[in-house]
This record gives sequence, structure tokens and C-alpha cells, in this order.
Amino acid sequence: MSEVHHAITAHSKKQHAIVKRFIELDQKREMYIEEAVSLCQNGKPFSVERINEVTKLINELSKTGIVPQRKYVTIEMVQQYVKKLKGEEGTVQ
Repeated sequence: MSEVHHAITAHSKKQHAIVKRFIELDQKREMYIEEAVSLCQNGKPFSVERINEVTKLINELSKTGIVPQRKYVTIEMVQQYVKKLKGEEGTVQ
């Protein structure tokens, strides 16, 4: 019985570590996205390279089936999002 308990505990710890790593990476990804959006809004050059490096790590973790995948981000996606934000800011309700 003790062996089963140890196996379950080890499995649980492994899953917890995967979820914790996912949360860390997802927060980093969001930070990089916010940075790219801010640069784009201010007409400055930006890159999605760091976003997608983190996305790749997240998607590797997702192969465990425990955490979700994330989409890769393109420059066009950031530009479209900024245009959408500007459109929403321009409307008064």
C-alpha cells in the first residue's frame, strides 16, 4: 500500500510542477504580448520572437495533456489587436 501512496504522491508532484511551470511561462508570455502591443501602439518597432519562444515551451508542456496549448503570435495579429483597441477607444458609449 505504501508503494501506491508513494507513486500517487510522485505523480501528483510531477503534475503540480508542470502546472506551476505553465503558469510561470504563461505570465511571461502575457508580459511579452503586452510589451509588443505597447510598442505597436506607440508606433515603435516590435518583435514577436520572445512571445513565440515562450509559446513553444508552453506547447511542449501541453504534450503532457495537463495544460493547454497557446497559439503562436504574428506581427499582424498584434497590429490587428492594436487597431481593434484604437477602434474601441474611439467609440463613446
